[in-house]
Amino acid sequence: MKKVDVNQDLCIGCGACQAIVDKVFEIDDNGLATVKCNLIEQELEEDVVDAAEGCPTGAIIVENNE
Repeated sequence: MKKVDVNQDLCIGCGACQAIVDKVFEIDDNGLATVKCNLIEQELEEDVVDAAEGCPTGAIIVENNE
């Protein structure tokens, strides 16, 4: 299982991550991306990695949960 987080200092709130996998990402009241749950279900891992790779500022961090 992987875990994901968003570096709020890098996020510009473009919403690309939410567009790719809205089950995991949302835009908060400050206009920045946040994660709904840090631990990612296996069937969503590929989409989360795609969102991280597509993030224009590299604000999404995906790690193996050990």
